[in-house]
Amino acid sequence: MNDNDTTTRTGQRAEELAARFLERQGLAVIARNHRCGGGEIDLICKDGASLVFVEVRLRRNGDFGGAAASITPAKQRRIALAARHYLSATRKHGADCRFDCVLLDGKNVEWIRNAFSAR
Repeated sequence: MNDNDTTTRTGQRAEELAARFLERQGLAVIARNHRCGGGEIDLICKDGASLVFVEVRLRRNGDFGGAAASITPAKQRRIALAARHYLSATRKHGADCRFDCVLLDGKNVEWIRNAFSAR
């Protein structure tokens, strides 16, 4: 097993934890790991009539900033690109949408609604 396998499995576990957390909050997970050239969305959920594009971030220590610090403007642009692709591919143009983040720092879970906007 190499480091990439370990990193991938750790990321999958973090996404699963985030999905279960959001489901307990009343959201429905409708897609995972939506990819397009240039971007990816970890989780896509429904919250009532709204589509929610969720970025999941895990940080084991704060040496390079917490989980929120890792969601840079460039990362936000890639997520927004993937969201536009998803909306186009599923013909959901004009849907009510938002971008949330679920941050996992050690044992703490923080859910940030409307964490950023598509520019």
